[in-house]
Amino acid sequence: MIRRQSPDLHFEISTWQSGLERLAGLDEAGRGAWAGPVSAGAVILPAESGLTAALAGVRDSKQMTPAERARWAAVIKETALSWGVGMASHEEVDQLGIVPATRLAMRRALEQLTAPPEALLIDALQLPEIDLPQSAILHGDALCLSIAAASVLAKTARDALMTAMDAIYPNYGFARHKGYGTSSHRAALEQLGPCEIHRRSFAPVRKHFESSKNQAFR
Repeated sequence: MIRRQSPDLHFEISTWQSGLERLAGLDEAGRGAWAGPVSAGAVILPAESGLTAALAGVRDSKQMTPAERARWAAVIKETALSWGVGMASHEEVDQLGIVPATRLAMRRALEQLTAPPEALLIDALQLPEIDLPQSAILHGDALCLSIAAASVLAKTARDALMTAMDAIYPNYGFARHKGYGTSSHRAALEQLGPCEIHRRSFAPVRKHFESSKNQAFR
């Protein structure tokens, strides 16, 4: 059995000790999906004893089941000093590119915070437009509790949206794969072609638009 790593407060404690208390952890969900928005979560955890125990089940959202994510998302929202979720649409992903769109979603998540952060802990990115101390932590969602908490909120919000999209765009299976490149999603694309929320700039989707254009000129 593979032991799942639990994130801790190592990065938070070192920053708290420097005199900065309101640290926003940031992470994204949906960066590699073929359809739908990219989402981002922002979470400021309180500098309190017992925090690790209170959030003992929180880890990288990809390592959690949907039921675990739903349960712990509620706990995160109750425990956090402040939290926010932001999204960048599939159109913005196509217009800006996935990395700038991810940064846009993160800035929007920060705008939802009711308490202004004093520093940022981000999973493998920096936000050059934000004039705050910030750390880009590789595999931050597996190592840093604030980032892991943000990953859970980003994923649960995006999953809920993609489940709703399944009713609007049936037969693509968005409720199951949430827009990611599964074999069933690929098969639906081959059969139905892209729908409105597909990311045209992503190669597996773009080829279908290019094929349609070529057929139109025949």
